Amino acid sequence: MDILLQITIILVCLFYGARKGGVALGLLGGVGLIILAFVFKLPPGKPPVDVMLTIIAVVAASATLQASGGLEVLLLGAEKLLRRNPKYVSILAPFVTCILTMLCGTGHVVYTMLPIIYDIAIKNNIRPERPMAAASVASQMGILASPVSVAVVSLVAFLAKAPVDGQVIDFIGVLSITIPATLTGVLAIGIFSWFRGKDLDKDEAFQALIADPEKRAIVYGETGPSASLLGKSLTASQWTAMWIFIGAIAVVALLGAFQSLRPVMGGKPMSMVLTIQMFMLMAGALIIMFTKTDPSTIGKTEVFRAGMIAVVAVFGIAWMADTVFEAHLPILKATLTELVKTQPWTFAIALLLVSKLVNSQAAAISAMVPVGLAIGVPPAYIVAFAAASYGYYILPTYPSDLAAIQFDRSGTTHIGKFVINHSFIVPGLLGVSTSCLVGYLLVSSRGMI
Repeated sequence: MDILLQITIILVCLFYGARKGGVALGLLGGVGLIILAFVFKLPPGKPPVDVMLTIIAVVAASATLQASGGLEVLLLGAEKLLRRNPKYVSILAPFVTCILTMLCGTGHVVYTMLPIIYDIAIKNNIRPERPMAAASVASQMGILASPVSVAVVSLVAFLAKAPVDGQVIDFIGVLSITIPATLTGVLAIGIFSWFRGKDLDKDEAFQALIADPEKRAIVYGETGPSASLLGKSLTASQWTAMWIFIGAIAVVALLGAFQSLRPVMGGKPMSMVLTIQMFMLMAGALIIMFTKTDPSTIGKTEVFRAGMIAVVAVFGIAWMADTVFEAHLPILKATLTELVKTQPWTFAIALLLVSKLVNSQAAAISAMVPVGLAIGVPPAYIVAFAAASYGYYILPTYPSDLAAIQFDRSGTTHIGKFVINHSFIVPGLLGVSTSCLVGYLLVSSRGMI
């Protein structure tokens, strides 16, 4: 009975914290911890220090890239690609936003691309909902395929403590599954989006909207500032910052692929967790040294703000969850081990639901992966179903989805009458389920399960 009450406390803290938003999600973990320790007398678990430090290092480097203006180099290149191929924007847009996320480690880059995607779609008489909804969903899916995202570095850090037959699914092992799984899921979204909804000339609601000359001018962007970045000139410093950041990611990937390149300590190659931390800190330092970036602006960037919120969320949520599950580990193993062994997909469902509660892939992974490993979920299954940590498309409450609705002046990207029937639900379900299926097939074909 106690364990049910304690799990209820966790869920209440998650739900209330998610509703409040921001750092509240992590701070509510402190409330839960006090109740668990002082009322139920549970020994506090261990906060995920390695995960938190890795997040800080990655966020510091990414925020420095944004402060330097190097991020605009990537965004401008993406816009050029889309504008040169406007007819294929429904398929290209989700790939562009996904790849930008993979490079930068955060889905927040999508905000700059959304008005550009809308402009391209509407001026080529393409239903904006098609690329807009797909781009928003794909930008979040890219997190699980990014070598510098909070979610991936958290997953790698947790798996490092769970060897199977002396072997750990390392940094490259994780990405070798999540990258092709993610890109296949994004392709499925693009193909679906190509055909979704009515063409604009056959959409009665849209035709009624543009019948008003003033509204037509707004819809087609005939008034107001241009959404394009094409007229902006880039400095040498911006290019330098971008190449430093991309170079650091490439070196990290190389060191992950070839253990022999890492220094040997205690008979083992240095862990990838420490390697990522070192090279991300170095990337940020080199950007400051070789560009005109003002260090005081780094902490004011959107990437830094969002990243620090993630650190607090991971701190509170993971510590609270570890406290409960560590205290009841024998009972949980006896009750759940057989279920997850015979029906491992149940872990994916649990991960998806928790993700919706916390609105964060990193927070969902921090809450559920240690639990899954503790009760006997094979690490390969956890990697295969990692895409299920993106479940916050279920309700249209995530900022990127709301931004897509706001930027689509045609009204085609929308929230339905019953809320659940919104523009992002089908692309999200299709993309995540496809990624999980491909992930499962990949780990199976490699004999990992």
